[in-house]
Amino acid sequence: MTTLIKGGTVVSATGAGPAEVLIDGERVEAVLRPGSDIAAAAEAGAEVIDATGRLVVPGGIDVHTHMDIPIMNTRSSDDFETGTRAAAWGGTTTIVDFATQNHGENVRECLDQRMAMAEGRCAIDYGLHMIIGDVGNDSLKEMDLLVNEGITSFKLFMAYPGVLMSDDGQILRAMQQAAGNGGLIMMHAENGLAIDVLAEQAFERGETAPVTHGYVRRAELEAEATHRAVQLARVGACPLYIVHLSAKQALEQVAAARDQGANVFAETCPQYLYFSLEDHLGRPGFEGAAYVCSTPLRSRHEHHQDELWKGLRTNDLAVVATDHCPFCMKEQKEMGLGDFRAIPNGIGGVEHRMDMIHQGVAAGQISLARWVELCSTTPARMMGLYPRKGVIAPGADADIVIYDPARRWTISVDNHHMNIDHSAYEGIEVTGGVDTVMSRGRTIIDGGRYLGRAGDGRYLRRGLCQYLT
Repeated sequence: MTTLIKGGTVVSATGAGPAEVLIDGERVEAVLRPGSDIAAAAEAGAEVIDATGRLVVPGGIDVHTHMDIPIMNTRSSDDFETGTRAAAWGGTTTIVDFATQNHGENVRECLDQRMAMAEGRCAIDYGLHMIIGDVGNDSLKEMDLLVNEGITSFKLFMAYPGVLMSDDGQILRAMQQAAGNGGLIMMHAENGLAIDVLAEQAFERGETAPVTHGYVRRAELEAEATHRAVQLARVGACPLYIVHLSAKQALEQVAAARDQGANVFAETCPQYLYFSLEDHLGRPGFEGAAYVCSTPLRSRHEHHQDELWKGLRTNDLAVVATDHCPFCMKEQKEMGLGDFRAIPNGIGGVEHRMDMIHQGVAAGQISLARWVELCSTTPARMMGLYPRKGVIAPGADADIVIYDPARRWTISVDNHHMNIDHSAYEGIEVTGGVDTVMSRGRTIIDGGRYLGRAGDGRYLRRGLCQYLT
């Protein structure tokens, strides 16, 4: 079946303008000049979608999600079915989630288990990164094999001693391996050993509230770890991607490395652009537990949020992802009543990323083109999915969102679709909203209706990062 989207403004990473999009089956066939003879001929034999007054953008790509993962004796509350359905509602048509190897586990077995969990359940297309929690000879060899199988990025941790943390020697070995196989090293950059000391001292002083989580995970410790990761990547001669960057001091380390020509990239998340330690993590009673995540929310008095927006404009922050890892307040976040260290770390946001970053367009922080670049095109290029994903162009998958920039609405737990009993974004008034979502040419969201199915999504074998110099 052919479909013609007409009347809208097609937005790419390089600009926006009127155009008509012809879709043949699962792929984009052509992007046509409105009113041309070719467009008129195409319309005659196609189903027509009128996008007048709306934006036509490539489907969002969220390269950092955690569906149904075990953390602190519980599991994130969205599984692959509920989480990808919520993503679709928010205009995201591809996710890249994680398979995790813990200490003492076999990489291949962990990957196979994760693949089985996702198979037949995703509403949208999906890929996987591999978390290497036990760097050794066997896991290093598996990295080479995984690259050949389309898993081309590997996440390491400088935090969570005794659980996932790798020491500097292990990190260097993994980086050297990635330098040889072309993979991308993703880094959770926080000094976990120092954080644990501060957390224990705070608890012994009787400081148990959720806000203490932000105080002990200091910005200096994110910056120190980011600097160390950059230097190790220089020695290991591999590209580096810093995940969920939240502190302006860490951003300074990334910017300095990039100014010197290093292949260093970084993502941030909507929560770090809009939420703060004082106003959210520091809410009265136990309310702040809803905002416990790592890296933590930062102080608005120190202007971290302003600096992150600046980083998005200068490209020192290249990607906006969500680190979607939701937990219900009841029974899950409440595990940390009386001890902030026991609160499961994570915020649910996969449904709201496209809308929240569009607020930056509405406020004049970024352009429409930059919105698409941050949320779709650069993630596709960074994670080896371009030009199949991240662009509306002939031959690309027809992952397309028709977006109404004038729509006004309010986010609430009552209208979101994530499997979570609260909304971190409760009460935020939004300008702009999704009207229609197509995944490989099939309409899965339309006019407030969900038309997709579990299992519609396909697993994506990814290529190498396309930004390496």
